[in-house]
Amino acid sequence: PWLSDFLELNLRTYVHDGQGRSGVWFYSLDCNQPLAVWTARTLFHLPYEHARMRAESSREGWVRYHSQRSHDEHASEFVYRVSRETRSAGPGSLEFFLAERYLLFANSPGGLKIGQVYHQPYPLGDVDVAAWDDRVVTLGGFTSTGREPDHVIGSPGVAVEIFSLIET
Repeated sequence: PWLSDFLELNLRTYVHDGQGRSGVWFYSLDCNQPLAVWTARTLFHLPYEHARMRAESSREGWVRYHSQRSHDEHASEFVYRVSRETRSAGPGSLEFFLAERYLLFANSPGGLKIGQVYHQPYPLGDVDVAAWDDRVVTLGGFTSTGREPDHVIGSPGVAVEIFSLIET
């Protein structure tokens, strides 16, 4: 629990390999647990970065989420509320495409690796967004669009297990 209990902010895209297997490619994963950052970088070759992070919740369900990557002057803030009413993503839907990923890809010194990810289907809810920031996008090497997110979906979360990475 002390190693796997942390806050995270990630920048990712959805890809498939030459065999047609769908998965997630992470550009960055900010995390407030230094040992988790070291473990993920060393054992899984994932681009974790240490960040000062905190999440504060109100009685009304609003979450104020702060993240500031080490060695970055800019602190990001997100304020949002996930609906208490959740649903499962239907196969073939955009929500299923975005949430139900069971493979991840990573670049290691030995080449491209693939790892299986296990989790129960995510309970998904609509999200009200009061404040957002795209600093993670610019830190990932992309240009800021300055516009609101195209799509937002939230979840109270599920337990996720990542298995050893193997060569693709």
